[in-house]
Amino acid sequence: MWYLNLLPKNMLSRTVGRFAQIEKPKIVATQFRDWFAARYKLNLAEAELPVEQYPSLAKLFTRKLKPGARPLGAGIVHPCDAELTRAENIEGNSIIQAKGHQYKLSDFLKISPDEVIAKFTGGLALTYYLCPTDYHRVHAPIDCDVEAVTHVPGALWPVNKWSVENVENLFAVNERVIFWLRTPFGPAALVMVGATNVGQISVSVGSEEFRRDFATNSPFRTAPISETFERAAAVKKGDELGVFNMGSTVIVIYPSKCLNVMPHLGAVKMGVSL
Repeated sequence: MWYLNLLPKNMLSRTVGRFAQIEKPKIVATQFRDWFAARYKLNLAEAELPVEQYPSLAKLFTRKLKPGARPLGAGIVHPCDAELTRAENIEGNSIIQAKGHQYKLSDFLKISPDEVIAKFTGGLALTYYLCPTDYHRVHAPIDCDVEAVTHVPGALWPVNKWSVENVENLFAVNERVIFWLRTPFGPAALVMVGATNVGQISVSVGSEEFRRDFATNSPFRTAPISETFERAAAVKKGDELGVFNMGSTVIVIYPSKCLNVMPHLGAVKMGVSL
């Protein structure tokens, strides 16, 4: 995998993102769409629209679900369809990325180590990996207020098993979007982490102007920016927070006393109780 160091991953991802949005010539766009759906065995029975009504791969990939396809369980629920790969108690400023690799929450969240310890000691960090097969919209796991959204530009390393086990500080160097949540248990953070071929992460909260102007994987943005909402956006459990345009990772940082059980690792569905 040495060649990954040489690949212009951000530029490649922008190119793939633009290609996935192509709708003409129609025969090419629809054949690519249909190939992708068959190759990754997408569950189109739960899609909001019939497959022929998605004019591009990007539209299919970011499809919504039929109403009622994800009934919400009791308590806190999983925010996405994914593989839950890690569930870890937070004690201090470092958590495990993979065997032999840790990363600092302060680097990941772009806050001070003291703030990490004050907010999250005794809490829980859950890491979800989304593959191309999965539904790619991300939802609130609990009734909460979205107080701010932070965009952290960065690299776009793949987030597959090899990369997680071999790329130092992967989640803290990749591009990411942080949703700062105020929950009944205290502050929490839901982080959408970009990856190779994730041409864009869209946000679904905040003003129409904010959502329209929000852009990830931009060649012109190099420093983190944060939008603090004048009035926090109240969201209900299951409300949409954001959309991936290709598979990636979601990491949720919960405060102390928010969860009293350790969730089981493995395949999960959005809306299922932890």
